[in-house]
Amino acid sequence: MTLSLWLKNKESSSVIDIYLDYNKIIKRIFARKNMNQSGIQDHLKKQLILLAKEKEEDLKQYRQKMMSTSLKERRKQGVCWYPVQMIKSHFDAGERLIIKVSRPAEHTDAHLFQSGKLISFFSSTGDSDGNESVNGVVNNVTKSEMIITLNADEIPQWTHHGKLGIQLLFDENAYREMEKTLQSLLKTKDDQLNRLKRIILGDNTAEFSKGQYVRDLGMNYSQNDALENIQNAMDLAIVHGPPGTGKTTTMVQAIMETLKVEKQVMVCAPSNAAVDLLSEKLGNQGISVLRIGHPARVTEDMLSKTMDAKIANHKDYKNLKDLRKRAEEYFSMAAKYKRSFGHNERAQRRAIKAEAHKLRDDAKQLEFYIANDVIAKSQIIACTLVGANNSLIKGMNFQTVFIDEAGQAMEPSCWIPILKTQRVIMAGDHCQLPPTIKSFEAAKQGLEVTLFERAIKNNNVDIMLREQYRMNEKIMNFSSRIFYKNELVANEYVKSWNIFEGDMIVEFIDTAGCGYFEDVDRETRSSFNSEESALLIRHLTGYIGQIDSMSKQDEISNIGIISPYKAQTNLLSESIIDAGLDEIWQKKINVNTVDSFQGQERDIIYISLVRSNENGEIGFLSDVRRMNVAMTRARKKLVVIGDSATIGQNNFYDQFLDYVNEIESYRSAFELME
Repeated sequence: MTLSLWLKNKESSSVIDIYLDYNKIIKRIFARKNMNQSGIQDHLKKQLILLAKEKEEDLKQYRQKMMSTSLKERRKQGVCWYPVQMIKSHFDAGERLIIKVSRPAEHTDAHLFQSGKLISFFSSTGDSDGNESVNGVVNNVTKSEMIITLNADEIPQWTHHGKLGIQLLFDENAYREMEKTLQSLLKTKDDQLNRLKRIILGDNTAEFSKGQYVRDLGMNYSQNDALENIQNAMDLAIVHGPPGTGKTTTMVQAIMETLKVEKQVMVCAPSNAAVDLLSEKLGNQGISVLRIGHPARVTEDMLSKTMDAKIANHKDYKNLKDLRKRAEEYFSMAAKYKRSFGHNERAQRRAIKAEAHKLRDDAKQLEFYIANDVIAKSQIIACTLVGANNSLIKGMNFQTVFIDEAGQAMEPSCWIPILKTQRVIMAGDHCQLPPTIKSFEAAKQGLEVTLFERAIKNNNVDIMLREQYRMNEKIMNFSSRIFYKNELVANEYVKSWNIFEGDMIVEFIDTAGCGYFEDVDRETRSSFNSEESALLIRHLTGYIGQIDSMSKQDEISNIGIISPYKAQTNLLSESIIDAGLDEIWQKKINVNTVDSFQGQERDIIYISLVRSNENGEIGFLSDVRRMNVAMTRARKKLVVIGDSATIGQNNFYDQFLDYVNEIESYRSAFELME
């Protein structure tokens, strides 16, 4: 309120009264702003404390698995493969050294190795922490084989002596980058960054321009709303994408529209898989994508988009190779001189070394020029959230940063790319998988709440996509009712999807009263349920027989079997092998945990809930967001197997039981018992 307007409203008051009243209001306004700013700073300081707790717990768990244990014990814990045999090695398009190793069939224990994990490749003649080891990154891993990118120029000589092994390493880099980012946020004087802090965490309102938007891109109504929101956003826009609603399609279109007015944008996600998916979709549209990150952390299809590959394909790369080669030749010449030589020889060696150093410096300068040329000509800089601070793009800033799968990212990691931008677009679904937090204490004190959730709560800028293109509406409806205010609508093409007429689209098979009680693996402490596993295999083989009898095999591209418990997935994997299914069907079946199916879909999904006990204990089945992910992977058929007496004491599962009764999809396990 201006002073003149205040005066008009206070004509009967004295000048002193007017001045004092106006002063009080101004002070209250500033006090509120200062309190808001102070609250934001306190929040960021707390994030630093919680991040330290998370790192401490992560490191503690790592040390428990690694320290004071034998190689045999580490192998059982899943953090070491020993012994391994090196099958082959080669250099990839980016001239990185790739090796493939295998482990013996009798040692195929469950393991914690994943694509992108840091490892140590070692020889038992030395020490996994000593000189006879070299670090690397896992490219790909199966039950018995692993492909690794080594941080070495050639195969070490010690690989020919002693037994070889692979061991997980603790990666501090992510924590270091998140901590640096939070410190920068606390100290920043940048007006726009402080404005973004107040919008996302405080009570400032995000602003939108009144630009025109032509809806002619073949998208549905809510997708168009989201796209318009993004195009007009001056600071922040949010796309809430429930399962199967075309979030990736919307993001790709929004990025393409943004590139019409901006030369270059940054695209991020918390996982390498999510970054690669977006990069692939954008590349398919003819957009120039530069994938920042270690080549081992990207898929084979993405290698051509990495900096190493783009440098190798650059028009000046031949000159770079020549300079490097000549430099090495000169260094080799200088090394041939012996200790006993005269003044002339010494001078000649100095001259040769000087020329070698000059050639190496020239090569570095040319490589720097090529790298900057590659960056300048790339429309998309794609990386993980932590990778946004990669040395190749340090100091770079962008008008717009897109963050996909923001609902799975810890808040500190989400701020890393935001430091580089004027405008942030987030997409994700906080009703699906949350970020993985290892410290229970840090999670409960607020680290499990994502920046995506805070931004949605504090602002009215999110658009939820409402039309889903993945699943039959009977599979969709329960999720829509519980998580999405019953606002999801199945696209006409998929709403009645089935494998054959008259099929029960959703089945809940109730094991209550059967005595199928859970058990716990003594080594891993993971739950499993042998009888429930056998029941699932029986139903699956019977259903496959039914499909075969109708000659509907071609209707099924793939089948997913999900359990929240690793011990159960291991049991189910072994049972599938022993089930006697022909090879064609076996290749269509994938067994894994919920987290591994995030972002994927299958024609048929089986879910084994495992928990069956007299106390109604369901453990992390109570994380209903994970069950939302599991249930919404299915396109045409969903089969859930569990004990209603155990799970029904939880409100979510009680509602699910009501739903399956409502749609006449309830079956008792007694119907399937022999």
